Amino acid sequence: MNRRSIAITVAILFALSWVFPLGAGVMRNPRNSLPPWWGTVDVTLAFVVALGAFSMQVLGHGDVQKQAERIYRIYRTSVHALLIVGVVVMLAGGSINWAECATGFLWRAWLFLYILPWWLAVTHRQEITESISRHPE
Repeated sequence: MNRRSIAITVAILFALSWVFPLGAGVMRNPRNSLPPWWGTVDVTLAFVVALGAFSMQVLGHGDVQKQAERIYRIYRTSVHALLIVGVVVMLAGGSINWAECATGFLWRAWLFLYILPWWLAVTHRQEITESISRHPE
């Protein structure tokens, strides 16, 4: 499996892992509403995602420096997602069970922002980095 395939697999698993805190957050009583295997699969997938994320750091170690400026622009743009999350919290605050999902959302957001430069370096997303480089904030 080449580096780009590994990076795409990690991205798919990462996106899939967001289903678990989202599911727990929209249920009024997730401990009784969700199937008993839900928590086990969530933790197992979270572990696999964490391993995959840190593999991005290893695989993209030397490439980040070469693409630093373009990766930084994407990184800076993606941080704005935190503001969007703040708006979601304000608008949907009462309909989401934050106690059940906040931890899952927070560590996934941290991990996403942490590995993004390496993931971009591994996938050589030249078209993305060039597009954002042409349109700085």
